[in-house]
Amino acid sequence: MANRKLQKANAQAAIKAPQRPIDALFDQYAESHQNPTNKLIHWICVPLIVFSLLGLVWAIPFPYLKFIGSYNGYFNWASFLIAFAIYYYFKLSPILSYVMLLVVMLFVYLISLLVGWQQAGGPALWLVCAVIFVVAWIGQFIGHKIEGKKPSFFTDLKFLLIGPIWLLHFVFKKFRLRY
Repeated sequence: MANRKLQKANAQAAIKAPQRPIDALFDQYAESHQNPTNKLIHWICVPLIVFSLLGLVWAIPFPYLKFIGSYNGYFNWASFLIAFAIYYYFKLSPILSYVMLLVVMLFVYLISLLVGWQQAGGPALWLVCAVIFVVAWIGQFIGHKIEGKKPSFFTDLKFLLIGPIWLLHFVFKKFRLRY
């Protein structure tokens, strides 16, 4: 009997518990991402957009700083973008920010491979990333055309940052992990 009362009290407390800011953002973002085809397009295009944006910002010339030494090629404008994004994610959900940092580290590794390819005579990093960005952005707009709703970032630019962790939160849900 006491166990049932405790379960009922916990259920009522869960109902009354205020929604976390991250859950409110996910709910708002989800409003324009209900169509399964649009969601699938987002699973492909959002990571490509994040990758290409990092690459484009990476390609912006950064001044040589003597005190950085041999790390000059790795510390650039993208470093500031990464720091800002991870801090923003950390304020919303430390766990998701850690996973997003791992994803970004993978993207940075891939970008460094593209830089090496460029130095070996391949296409410029900015060009490769610009093509990826344009194709992925077109995909996003196709998804939203199918959805029949404007992209969330048209109403608030913070939703450009929410998209990647919105996808990650589904991975966490699938494995029943708290974020």
